[in-house]
Amino acid sequence: MLAPLCPGTVTLVSGGPGDPGLMTVAGRAAVEQADVLLVDHLAPAGALAWARIDAEVVDVAKLPRGASTSQERINALLVEHARAGRRVVRLKGGDGFVFGRGMEEVLACAEAGVPTRVLPGVSSAVAVPALAGIPVTHRGVVHGFSVISGHVPPGHPTCTLDYAALARAGTSLVVLMGVANLRAVTDELIRHGLSADTPAAVIARGGHPDQEVRVADLAGIASAAVGIAPPAVTVIGEVARYAVPTLLQEVH
Repeated sequence: MLAPLCPGTVTLVSGGPGDPGLMTVAGRAAVEQADVLLVDHLAPAGALAWARIDAEVVDVAKLPRGASTSQERINALLVEHARAGRRVVRLKGGDGFVFGRGMEEVLACAEAGVPTRVLPGVSSAVAVPALAGIPVTHRGVVHGFSVISGHVPPGHPTCTLDYAALARAGTSLVVLMGVANLRAVTDELIRHGLSADTPAAVIARGGHPDQEVRVADLAGIASAAVGIAPPAVTVIGEVARYAVPTLLQEVH
């Protein structure tokens, strides 16, 4: 079981894909003990009901093309509150070490001499497809999966992905943060030889009551996803054939 949080420490809690019922037991216990919670916009809002009534909740959202708290400011707040002797919880969505910048916060705390603890969470990379009935691997169909960020398009100076390798890898492909660049991603995969007929699915708001699933082939999934807003997860590969748009979820 989770040891009690200590004053003057930071605990990074990963909240899972959306519904608070999908958080870990250790994550809930940390929320219940916190003096201060620094909360992302993708963290499960319902989890804040577990916080003490005297706990301070600080919104440190990073909204695409909207209000945003810089990572430097978040790091400074973590250190400031911990040095004031508070039990600090940093509450994130998904898993904070999968495109979540969690390690940056650990390093910032370490540099400041602030003790930290990491509580892993259920990553949206595997949980959101599962909530739509899609296994990222399936015996006799595919023996692996690759998770990539679609935050920047192919060809962008900061993009480090080898799309030619991804197109021939023979794995399921899970794209996070890829709504805005989905057409560029799919076009690049097709250009490098992945069949335009490859099944694909986009799952929006996975783990929430308004979860939506749209399916198409690789050539058509960007068009099928028009109107979808983040957060959304795209799955490309034969496993996407198993998508169940109306799969009932009861996790409360």
